[in-house]
Parts: sequence; structure tokens; C-alpha cells
Amino acid sequence: MRRRAAVLISGRGSNLAALIEAAAAPDYPAEIALVLSNRADAGGLARAAAANIPSAVIDHRPFGADRAAHEAALDTALRAACVEIVCLAGYMRLLTPFLVGRWAGRMLNIHPSLLPAFPGLHTHARALRAGVKLHGCTVHLVTEATDAGPILAQAAVPVLPGDDAERLAARVLAQEHLLYPLALRLLAARTEGMAPAPDAALRNPLPGRAVRE
Repeated sequence: MRRRAAVLISGRGSNLAALIEAAAAPDYPAEIALVLSNRADAGGLARAAAANIPSAVIDHRPFGADRAAHEAALDTALRAACVEIVCLAGYMRLLTPFLVGRWAGRMLNIHPSLLPAFPGLHTHARALRAGVKLHGCTVHLVTEATDAGPILAQAAVPVLPGDDAERLAARVLAQEHLLYPLALRLLAARTEGMAPAPDAALRNPLPGRAVRE
């Protein structure tokens, strides 16, 4: 039985597109059952419509400073759709303990760095300033501490001479599109009670691709 996953977005939804493509495979253990956005102009909503996936906009602005009330509306929509796993994919809202607690162990986020290095924003510029030789992306379970949950999967890319933040971001994004579907597969298989990969986490599961331009 395929697990019902929802994807929360705020923007163009490129990682959403990668998840939709992966879930189209008949042997993939999850289906994208719902897309939610806090912005009506999010480009990812068109991607959901093109794939005939139900979507809804739950704008945070009418709720003012009451973040918990906004998250209660999100939670209601998720449960009404019988969602089992939540994927944050460019969802640009910090979550409160309410929603994190409701979906503990079943909510994923993808972050553009090799956590625990460079949590938060502007990761590519910070990586370049730090002079690191490897950068990358991480899929982790969401906890109350920002970008600090248990790591499920990581993929690394080289930092090349002449890189700027834009070029490095593009290289990392290509890996995000490969990594997120693998991590969702891992969590969905665990939720199903199936045997996942031999290791508890996928670390650099794409080494052959990670070093190529």
C-alpha cells in the first residue's frame, strides 16, 4: 500500500516536480496526494494541477501573528486528505511546536547544505566564505529546533574554482532533485514496515553523479 504524502510549498516547486515524477513509478512506496501552499502565486501550484494532484492555498496573512491558528488550518487539510507523510519543499515558514509535534517522525525537510554545517539561510554564500571543498544538501526529519532533526539522506557536490553562490546553488539543486525522492522512499518504506536500505541513513547515495557537472 502506497503512503499518502503531502508537499508544502511557497514557491516554484522544483523539488515538488521531482517528487511527482518519482511517485509516478508504480513501485514507488508513496503517492503525492496533496499540495498545500501559503502563497496563491506559488508556481508549484501549476505543477500540481498539471499532474492532477489536489492542492489548496492556506494563506498565512489572514491569521496575522497567530501562527498556531494557521498551522491548525494546515493540519486540518492534511488530515482531511488522509495524509501520512509531510514533505516541506521550499516552504518558507518557520513551524511552531504544534505542527511539528502533530507530525513528529513523519515530516521531512530538504535543506541546501550538508547539515549540521550552515543551518538557516544563505547557505551557499556562507559555504563559499568558509572556504569548504564540499557542499551539498540534506533531507532530515523536522523537529522543533530549526534544521536540527535526524538526518535521513545527504548528497555532496564539489566546490569548484570560480564558483559564486548562484553556480553553487544550481549544482546543489540538481542533487536535491535526486535526493528528496530517495529520502521519501526510505521513510515511506519504514512507515510501511518494509526493510529500508542497510544503513539507517543514506549518506552520499549519489557519489557518481555528485562529482560531475
